[in-house]
Amino acid sequence: MSGDDGAADASADAASDEDAGSDASEEATGSDAGDAPTVRVRGIYTTALTRLFEDAGLSVVQASPPIRDRFDDAFAVAPAGAEVATTDDRQGVGVVGDSAAVAAALDAARGVGTDALAWRDPTPRGAVYAGEVTETLGSGAVVALGSGATENDAETDSLPPVAGTDPEGFLPYSKTAAHVEEGDRLRVQVEEPAAPWSDGRPVLDTTVRVQAGLATLVRGTSPDSNGPELADLLPVDPPEGWGTDWDRAADDADLDALGDALDGVAHRAAALDSAFDDAPAPEEAAPYCYWPGEATVWVWFGRESRFGLDEHRRDVTATMPGHHRTKAATNAASAAVDFVEAVCPDAGTGGEADFPFDAVTRQFGPMEGDSVRIDHGKPDGRMFSLGSGEVTRRDADGTVVVEREMSGRGTYDALGVEQQAGDVAVTKLTEGKWWYPTVYRGDDGEKRGTYVNVCTPVEVFPSAVRYVDLHVDVVKHADGRVERVDDDELDAAVDAGHVPEALAEKARSVAGAVENAL
Repeated sequence: MSGDDGAADASADAASDEDAGSDASEEATGSDAGDAPTVRVRGIYTTALTRLFEDAGLSVVQASPPIRDRFDDAFAVAPAGAEVATTDDRQGVGVVGDSAAVAAALDAARGVGTDALAWRDPTPRGAVYAGEVTETLGSGAVVALGSGATENDAETDSLPPVAGTDPEGFLPYSKTAAHVEEGDRLRVQVEEPAAPWSDGRPVLDTTVRVQAGLATLVRGTSPDSNGPELADLLPVDPPEGWGTDWDRAADDADLDALGDALDGVAHRAAALDSAFDDAPAPEEAAPYCYWPGEATVWVWFGRESRFGLDEHRRDVTATMPGHHRTKAATNAASAAVDFVEAVCPDAGTGGEADFPFDAVTRQFGPMEGDSVRIDHGKPDGRMFSLGSGEVTRRDADGTVVVEREMSGRGTYDALGVEQQAGDVAVTKLTEGKWWYPTVYRGDDGEKRGTYVNVCTPVEVFPSAVRYVDLHVDVVKHADGRVERVDDDELDAAVDAGHVPEALAEKARSVAGAVENAL
């Protein structure tokens, strides 16, 4: 679901057994989804989320063959009210669809752990804008979009707050027939949203589509004659000027499911035509939102949440300790987990305390001498790097020590000390802890202060250490004075809806314990 300035990583989940065959034809079943919200799930979290959603009363549809085998259940081949897919970096999921189904799926997903955080996308999938080109790059153009897609929408009141700042997207030159340059204004649609913590921008297209899983309508094309055989029997036709692009799963859907899918997208396409008829041209309006698109939400799974997902998966099949924590690291690690569980099903026991940190890091890193980033997540969904450093120590109990050379510019937050050339930051990060300290020293070895970040449980991945900062921190000045800072920023994040109250209380408790210990 994510996009970037180049090409999306289409193979991010290819190593997952849960995604294997995800686009294969589905078997027709005699069941239907009923009145429950329907959801389609793909990616490394599929088994756990399928169990979670079913327990929450949602109806999982279009299940992949491995999931049908694993659950020994009949899943309807029906339109999905919401689609849930693992992000390219495996850190969470994107949820897209109608507001009610997205809200139901989100409510269940956020319940897996205290550190599951969620944000609404400011550029939802399918949103159509009059955008203005602000920059041209080698493979495409950056387009400013405006913020109308998420404003004043009563249907999204149950969804989390919007992430990020002024929305913009990336238009590959291959997605437009016309030459574009800075200052051009044109109509674009969000084809592929991007997670707020990623480095990428949402991918745009000048071709307008309306999609609903089994069927997609494409504006300005001819009707598709290569659809499922039953399509010829449908009483519904696409609006004039729209062609139908059927998903391969439609080949095994029944007539009612096909009719529901086409009827749903046909109504939306007609409404979209009306929105264009009554709206100004892009040259006059940009930036402007013609159409708000589908509800689009991103869920970040922290370490505690991944172990919560393990428990749901363990109810269904053999699940090794730290299954999702290990799979979230790399494609190679994900494949290794599949192999272990296939040949050693008895390994699928245990819990968080049994996570084999030493074995996992020995195999996939980081090891002493490796370089790792410190990826600093923010409660509003953004993420930035604090820089890369060398691992100078790795302990089997889950601790790594990372040493970074500072730039010598600016000041150390809250310490009130100017950076100097030759300063070194020594950061001790321990897997699973809700805090970590950084000691700043001058080139003469003199301590310039200690900064303790309070955060969601630390995860030590092969190339980066990740967490979400929870604002409140504790500092120890060079003279020994201890100070707790930024409680007001945490309070503001709670008021904005970015940090749930239970998570905020945990952060305050941790900060208090650290303050007393220092």
